Amino acid sequence: MVIFDCNGVLVDSESIASAVLAEAFASVGLAMTPAFVARRFHGRRAADIFATVEAATGKKLPSDFAADVAEQTLRRVRADLRPVPHAIRALTWVRGPKAAASSSPLDRIRTSLDITGLLGFFAQRLFSACDMPRGKPAPDLFLHAAAHEGFEPKKCIVVEDSAVGVSAAAAAGMMPIGFVGGSDTPGRLARELAGAGARAVIADLRALHTTILDLRGW
Repeated sequence: MVIFDCNGVLVDSESIASAVLAEAFASVGLAMTPAFVARRFHGRRAADIFATVEAATGKKLPSDFAADVAEQTLRRVRADLRPVPHAIRALTWVRGPKAAASSSPLDRIRTSLDITGLLGFFAQRLFSACDMPRGKPAPDLFLHAAAHEGFEPKKCIVVEDSAVGVSAAAAAGMMPIGFVGGSDTPGRLARELAGAGARAVIADLRALHTTILDLRGW
């Protein structure tokens, strides 16, 4: 089974999410640029981001903060989201079962894939770290996805665009492939992904099929 992260790998959502988070933090007196948010919290689930910010600042976020961020993110996703270039081609050429596993809530994963025309590639194989005891870089999400679909971890490949996601895949005993095609700083990200354990790093999803074949030795 090939497991795809959603944000930044299948859909071009990182800039949307980072902008919403930066605006939300600014509204409660915490100045952060979208670039800082993207760099510091890339690949992490919202609950872990908020806990980190509260611990670092000593400031308790409002009780409705998480719900407001989720609502604003989903609104902008519906208005502005596009698929990552060549995502449809990659999903068409990669044979066998495919799953989407993301740090986003399940409703955002489903909505993102639906409005970009990618949902049909995954049937019901959608998994959210929000439903797990621990988010990335813990392996919980990927291990759950594999177990749910009846695959041994060593039979799974994970396509990720964050260091925490690659670390999670490696910790799960899966084969991580890094993707930098959605990044403004692909060189830096490629180094981070390789350092986290990516077996290969690609910048174009059209290369995914041959990369998988090479890594499998086919």
